[in-house]
Amino acid sequence: MSSRTRASASPLFVPRKSNRRTARATRDQFAAARNKARHAGRSEARRTEPGHDPDLRSTFPAAGRPGPASARGGKLKLPAHRMTTAIAAGAYPFLAEGGLGAQGIYVGRDVHAEAAFTYDPFALYGRLDGFTNPNILLAGIIGMGKSALAKSLAVRAVGFGYRIYVPCDPKGEWTIVTQELGGQTIALGPGLPGRLNPLDAPTKPSGVDEQDWTGEVRKRRLLLLGSLAKTVLRRELYPMEHTALDVALDQVVAHAKATGTTPLLGQIAHVLGSPERLDDALGELSGRLGQAAEDLAHALRRLVHGDLAGMFDAPSTVAFDPSAPMLSIDLSRLGGAGDDTALVLAMTCASAWMESALADPTGGRRWVIYDEAWRVMRHVALLERMQSQWKLSRGLGIANMMVIHRLSDLLAAGDAGSRGRALAEGLLTDCSTRVIYRQEADQLVSSAALLGLTGIETEAVSALTKGRGLWKVAGRSFITQHLLHPRERELFDTDFRMAA
Repeated sequence: MSSRTRASASPLFVPRKSNRRTARATRDQFAAARNKARHAGRSEARRTEPGHDPDLRSTFPAAGRPGPASARGGKLKLPAHRMTTAIAAGAYPFLAEGGLGAQGIYVGRDVHAEAAFTYDPFALYGRLDGFTNPNILLAGIIGMGKSALAKSLAVRAVGFGYRIYVPCDPKGEWTIVTQELGGQTIALGPGLPGRLNPLDAPTKPSGVDEQDWTGEVRKRRLLLLGSLAKTVLRRELYPMEHTALDVALDQVVAHAKATGTTPLLGQIAHVLGSPERLDDALGELSGRLGQAAEDLAHALRRLVHGDLAGMFDAPSTVAFDPSAPMLSIDLSRLGGAGDDTALVLAMTCASAWMESALADPTGGRRWVIYDEAWRVMRHVALLERMQSQWKLSRGLGIANMMVIHRLSDLLAAGDAGSRGRALAEGLLTDCSTRVIYRQEADQLVSSAALLGLTGIETEAVSALTKGRGLWKVAGRSFITQHLLHPRERELFDTDFRMAA
């Protein structure tokens, strides 16, 4: 016979004529016996488990605490609790991003949050943590809708009182948009009547000393001449070449001031091609300065007698209208033969001419859009001018937008460690907003490295459909579907020539 005893409980007999007190006592005895039998039936091994105290039992059953205090009866009332979206995101990590707020330009639909997505770099600056500048990078392969997004943002920004400048329109797609908004388009090219003098002096802002402003205008003109020369020569200038530009500019400006005219590029080229004038102005008896300026004279001659003759070597035929909602420079007749040098020279001159409005601190907040910027990434001189404008964006109230096809276009600016590569990567760093449309499979690795994309974001970029892009704004990510108005769709259609 086993030494173990087994406790059991069975229904007790209750006499029929017993009173209520006796019946209650009998039921209590039965319940106690049943509990004793339940605990006595546990195995000895389970009782002797290491670290397990058999006297410790759960306070409440597995179904939860019974009674009205269990919060199941709808009688429990808790005070309202308010928290920020950052705390809520940590407490509930599977909720969608809350968006950038309702203030700004309507872009489309936030795919994950299923809500409207708005964006305004001027409204976000100072309000969103990590949003340090209003500059924007827009990248996407052909046919995914990046040009439509750029034009849509420009058109809708006009409704908010912003002005739009397009210093380079290499395909002429912005002309119809500018005309619809009542803006101004300047078409430049061989045989066209448009003329721009990049040496025009900007209007002096109010409150600036006359002497200080004269020095600022001289500095800008020297930077322009240096950029033009470096673009043609495809190298940095030597010290004596910088001196030759200084001397030639001072002589031309002095003559223009005496005659009441404006300096012209043709006059600068003429002085650089006259060694005796340079040597006499500087006092060089050996004639070294005139000899050192020979390459400069030939470089600037292209803008006077070469393929750009007649566009930038004459007084301007158009005046800048600061009240126009949009201004675009149509350069579609340049650079069509595969050589971008003429296009870059024209863009450099047009950008310098536009600075007369951009430098005015009272001009309001403006957007400057560099469409097809990949075409000028190989030219260091223009990258330097763009970097200067990127750095001054906050002080001038300018939101710069750079439109390219692939992120690898930034790497085409030069070899690793070169001046061009550093400038291109600096432009990317100075963009707090990056909008990435679909990239090809062979571009995903470089794109993820340049933008710091996560694995999920990289996969999302490879699967984006038309009009849908990844927006990275100050470290926050959104998948946004751009929505177009039917009238916008007509204006922005760049595939009309592919239709029957």
